[in-house]
Amino acid sequence: MNATTTGPCSWDPLITQQVIPALYLVVFVVGILLNGVSAWVFCYVPSSKSFIIYLKNIVVADFLMSLTFPFKILSESGLGPRQLSVFVCKFSAVFFYVNMYVGIVFFGLISFDRYYKIVKPLLTSVMQSVNFSKLLSVMVWVLTLFLAVPNSILTKWSVRDVRGIKCMDLKNTLGQKWHKASNYIFVGIFWMVFLLLIVFYTAITRKIFKSHLKSRKNSIWVKKKSSRNIFSIMFVFVVCFVPYHIARIPYTQSQTEAHYSCRSKEILHHVKEFTLLLSAANVCLDPVIYFFLCQPFREILCKKLHVPLKAQQDSDACKTKTGNTTQESTDIL
Repeated sequence: MNATTTGPCSWDPLITQQVIPALYLVVFVVGILLNGVSAWVFCYVPSSKSFIIYLKNIVVADFLMSLTFPFKILSESGLGPRQLSVFVCKFSAVFFYVNMYVGIVFFGLISFDRYYKIVKPLLTSVMQSVNFSKLLSVMVWVLTLFLAVPNSILTKWSVRDVRGIKCMDLKNTLGQKWHKASNYIFVGIFWMVFLLLIVFYTAITRKIFKSHLKSRKNSIWVKKKSSRNIFSIMFVFVVCFVPYHIARIPYTQSQTEAHYSCRSKEILHHVKEFTLLLSAANVCLDPVIYFFLCQPFREILCKKLHVPLKAQQDSDACKTKTGNTTQESTDIL
């Protein structure tokens, strides 16, 4: 989330100062409204399952990430004070990435939780307990902050000229090395989670289809619903996160290595900004996932909005009552 660059290499001001801030404004308004409503609804959903705990952490991460958008908008559009660019580099951008990767990791934990409970239902483990899920949630936040916060600490406050500042120029040698290393680690975390999503959801889908084909009961309905749930999560990852994580490594190299031309840096900067915007748009899509995946969320939301909700054919995994494992899995994958 760097500010517009000037000097030896300059970016097109139409894109960096008008188009991108305007798009972030749209994402901010929609995201803050949807996540505000989601947080309000989840206040009424009891934390009785690890799945619910992970979902609530995603809601918090998305809401906090949305709060960083106004600083990005004001800084890059030139509407805020000049020192705001330093604030974005030192705090706001770092906080943005913390919440983005926290959300990604929790989606990975949800896939593992579903895999363990659906594909390996006879195995019991402390990892399935609510208390362990809460402890694991704290660990995710702490470890993510550990990787990201040094990028804030190793960024200077004072600069002679804050016009057209580059965040990398505010870092000392150690700061640049930590920035590059932490970027590689975060990118590695994303691709690992993405791979696990594919593996776990493939196994879950096979398990559900086999179980319902054996019983020959509601197999078509189950197939459609499980496919919809898997598609909604994978759609968010493929559209929002994959493009940015393809672009991030070459962009980071262009920041830290001298052999890139100004034209190459400009192209990579614009690619990074637009793919990062897609990642930011994730805050608008996650509430849709909550609605599809969690029946208590749907029930409470519809009740608060006085909208009738169709009766479900099977019980939901979010419910506190226990039931058949394959039936439980049809509403949340």
